[in-house]
Amino acid sequence: MSLQDWRKFGWLKEHQASAQEVADLLAVADRDLQACQTSGLVADWRFNIAYNAALQLATAALAAAGYQAERSQHHYRVTQSLEWTIAMDSRSVRRLDAFRKKRNMSDYERADMVSEAEAEMRAVAEGLRRDVEAWIRKTRPDLLR
Repeated sequence: MSLQDWRKFGWLKEHQASAQEVADLLAVADRDLQACQTSGLVADWRFNIAYNAALQLATAALAAAGYQAERSQHHYRVTQSLEWTIAMDSRSVRRLDAFRKKRNMSDYERADMVSEAEAEMRAVAEGLRRDVEAWIRKTRPDLLR
């Protein structure tokens, strides 16, 4: 399987990223990485904010690779694409997918369920921030300012 296969299946569409788009996505991730450390927020929200940072970073990597995810299963496709964009190992991709599922449950089904995962999600997002920028710098330096 590859990103090209996903495009053939209609899960992705080709996309010409701009430096401004990538800068904006990285800025949202940076904002969220800062915001998820706000004291007084319930753990669910800190977790969700850190997850959103990771999602924006994965979106930036996918855009730099020349694609956008279609709306159907958008979060799933974007996070799974990290295996082909930044060469994230499959174990880490599965871990991020577990966080995606936990985020869905905390947003829509149940409160106060992520306290233990909150700090771990932030650490994953912080590591992803470094990895995505390094990958873009190596593969598409024209997209970084």
